[in-house]
Amino acid sequence: MGAMADWLGRIPVLLVSVLSVLVFGLAVAFSVDMAMFSTLRFFEGFCLAAIRLSLYVLRIELCLPAWRFSMTLIANLIIVIGQLLMPGLAALCRDWQILQIVIIAPFVLMLPYVWMFPESLRWLLVTQHYKRAKQQMYRIAHSNSIATATDSSGILSELEAELQQKPKTYCVTQITGTRNLWKNTVVLCVNSLTGYGIHHCFARSVLEGSASHLHYYALAAIAISSCLVLFPVVAGFGRRGGLLTFMIITALASLLQLGLLNLIGKYSLLHDAVLQDTLNQRFSHAFSIIGMFSSHAVSTLSIFYCAEITPTVIRGGGVGLVLASAGFGMLTAPLMELHNQKGFFLHHVILTCCTLLCTICIPLLPETAGQPLPETIAEGEGLLRQPILPGEQHHLLARTEVREYSRVQDTPLHQVVNPGNGLVPSNSTANGMRTS
Repeated sequence: MGAMADWLGRIPVLLVSVLSVLVFGLAVAFSVDMAMFSTLRFFEGFCLAAIRLSLYVLRIELCLPAWRFSMTLIANLIIVIGQLLMPGLAALCRDWQILQIVIIAPFVLMLPYVWMFPESLRWLLVTQHYKRAKQQMYRIAHSNSIATATDSSGILSELEAELQQKPKTYCVTQITGTRNLWKNTVVLCVNSLTGYGIHHCFARSVLEGSASHLHYYALAAIAISSCLVLFPVVAGFGRRGGLLTFMIITALASLLQLGLLNLIGKYSLLHDAVLQDTLNQRFSHAFSIIGMFSSHAVSTLSIFYCAEITPTVIRGGGVGLVLASAGFGMLTAPLMELHNQKGFFLHHVILTCCTLLCTICIPLLPETAGQPLPETIAEGEGLLRQPILPGEQHHLLARTEVREYSRVQDTPLHQVVNPGNGLVPSNSTANGMRTS
């Protein structure tokens, strides 16, 4: 669905997904057997993921740089609040069929989104949907009482001259021909997979042997506190610094949980076995809570980071890759349950090694705080990392040279906004000429 959002637009995918969720979700409530229930639930979950993806991309592209992260955190908080309402709805409805209808019915309120929110103007312009872009720009100007007769920038007149241009289509597979963009996407996919996967390992240590509903609220409280702490940390250290900080905390919590507890039991001066078990359990719960807190922050920030790094032409597919990696990380939880928790320790060790690998790779990412969103693959390739420490030695291009490489010459609108640009060779990359 991320690729479909890049081909057709964000609003059409959102509308089709909402309609599909209404159809499949209501049909689930009238399932007659397990096969029908499982099939309908699969398609319902498929469309729910598409709604989340299209709304995420649309929100990123409509927000100004200073508001992108705060609006994303507000949306995440609303998601957690919705999770907190679920036990109350279940207690009120009693019957699962009524609960299913109550959950799906509010999606009817999302149908007017097609008229409330415009299509992403960024996507329309960069993919040369100039006719739709012209209609939308005139509609926005009319709603803001702006006279279009005086076009000082020349954008509207340039649109009139280029209305016959055919729209261009892009696919997320095109990042395989890049160097920096491909590297950044892979790093964030591994971060997302590790964050969601190791979150289950920490949660299992806390919830093992307990079926109390209070633990459900405890997990939601940890998610809320993680979002609240994430904002000042990212505001102070930036996207890359915040992601590195929480990944280090996750790795330390996992290492201490795996190694320190064994050392306590081996070298402890306490001879009371019951007291040792109590001490180990308390330390395990403490490290697990810290790990859930930081791993939730890692997962949230990885998805947002990818949305800022991926260019507009393939942003839907890029965010889809990271969300798919997150889904694969969450899939490790039921896989462990199917194996009756056999090999769980090895599973936790592997994910801990992944956190250490991510800690090494995160400094390779560029910083995107306060930067405009990249529009084309060339601009996404031009996002280069900057040194974390003031004395770090690097051999990257200067900022002025990066701008020259990241400018795009394939659309007339870029020539209007950036007149006098030179042509970029077809074999050039963000760091120089491609030799192979």
